[in-house]
Amino acid sequence: MSDAELIGSIDAGTTSVRFIIFDEFGQIQAKHGMEFTQYYEQPGWQEQDAHEMYDRIVQCIGTAIVKLEQLGRYTREQIKVIGVTNQRETTVVWDKETGRALTRAIAWPDARTTAVVKQLAKSHPKGVNAIKKETGLPLSTYFAAVKLRWMLENIPEVKEAHDEKRMLFGTMDSWIIYNLTGRKVHVTDASNASRTMLMDLRKLEWDPTLCEFFGVNMDILPTIKSSSEVYGQVESGLLKGVEIAGMAGDQMAALVGQKALSPGDAKNTYGTGAFLLYNTGSKIVHSERGLLSTIAYQPGPNTAPVYALEGSIAVAGSAVKWLRDQMGLIKESNDVGIEAAKVEDSGGIYFVTAFAGLLSPVWDSSARGTIVGITGYTTKEHVCRATLEAVCYQTEAVVRNMAEESGVNIKNLHVDGGMVNSDEGMQIQADILGITVTRPEMRETTALGSALLAGAAKGMFGWKLDDPETFKNVNTKNGDQFTPRIDDIQRRKMIRGWERAVVRAKGWEEEGDGELNVKP
Repeated sequence: MSDAELIGSIDAGTTSVRFIIFDEFGQIQAKHGMEFTQYYEQPGWQEQDAHEMYDRIVQCIGTAIVKLEQLGRYTREQIKVIGVTNQRETTVVWDKETGRALTRAIAWPDARTTAVVKQLAKSHPKGVNAIKKETGLPLSTYFAAVKLRWMLENIPEVKEAHDEKRMLFGTMDSWIIYNLTGRKVHVTDASNASRTMLMDLRKLEWDPTLCEFFGVNMDILPTIKSSSEVYGQVESGLLKGVEIAGMAGDQMAALVGQKALSPGDAKNTYGTGAFLLYNTGSKIVHSERGLLSTIAYQPGPNTAPVYALEGSIAVAGSAVKWLRDQMGLIKESNDVGIEAAKVEDSGGIYFVTAFAGLLSPVWDSSARGTIVGITGYTTKEHVCRATLEAVCYQTEAVVRNMAEESGVNIKNLHVDGGMVNSDEGMQIQADILGITVTRPEMRETTALGSALLAGAAKGMFGWKLDDPETFKNVNTKNGDQFTPRIDDIQRRKMIRGWERAVVRAKGWEEEGDGELNVKP
């Protein structure tokens, strides 16, 4: 039996949770995942049961450990530390006296707060850019503070608990660690805090002025910690006594998992949405083209943070799930690539997957899903291909704007997430970008990122976040590279068609009202 030390990672995504156990080379020794319920009770809404999600995490931990021990090489005692990574802006509020959620969590894609955003933008001379200098973020339905404000204005139980100072707020990382530690620890890390619109990017502290702007009592907020330090211990279950020592929002964790630790490195994660992060080091790059300035990670207590530019695409894998579950065009998610490969192109159709608005670089919360160019020639294979193309076009827009603002062209895009399993999808991405797309063999880079943060916090394997060379042996097995197979003339023609389609999707929910359709 091996005496190697192992690291566990809780990966709490938008539609599923997983527990993955890694060795020092970033190889998976055991894992288990489960989906949890999404609630779509009104158009544009998406809610989750925070208790159901946590129960699934506990089940995943137990099953993964059983799988590990059944292999006969390791025991649970060899798991020395765990990390947590999570969907970021999803908002949870709970009663600190009972530990029970006061309402369902509002998931990050939820667009019910359009009116709240409009109200806040009208109240400030800078409109949607009211707090962009402090937070790096525009006012948008995307981020946590407007979801919290909606709860306070529309759910009496939440308002009452808030005013009586018995309510706690958090993104999913806070909720998970609060429960793992037996309700003893209420924390978040700088990367997750940077997605709330309540933290000052430079000070890494909750800002009283921002809290006042959103009507939030600061007493309900978690303590902001670095992304790599010990937060507490697991209080019960098979991991009882194991320390929790790494935490980052899922997209930031994927940046770490791709070992994109130097300025200029970039990755794109294709999950429920798609998120492209570009490491800008110690520099905050303020975008004038609809990109976000954010914390990538803070490598330890009292250290300077690493910043990033981010382009956020609301719908990626969720469009494939929509084809499967709502439309019945495919039986399994992996079928989308198979169907797309049956045709040479999308037959002239474009699918703007704006189910709840468009994020970077358009930022139009009133846009809605639109398929244009349909003729009698259109088949389900064309629709499947257009679905894959949609996220690829949006990625191209983000990459182009990042290059123009930073002055550095991205020559190689590192990719991960569920959608990258499609060879056809990644070839389409390379064609539309006109650059090489690199896909690792071990693709659980989001979970790996939180494992690296946790391991570095404990000094395991000599890992140091400020020295990328210390990770040279992590996840080094050969992956795949996709290179462009179309010329620039065809590429530009395709992109122009996409841009025309986006124009037709914009402004649908609030026809004639363009007040919020402003690039931040």
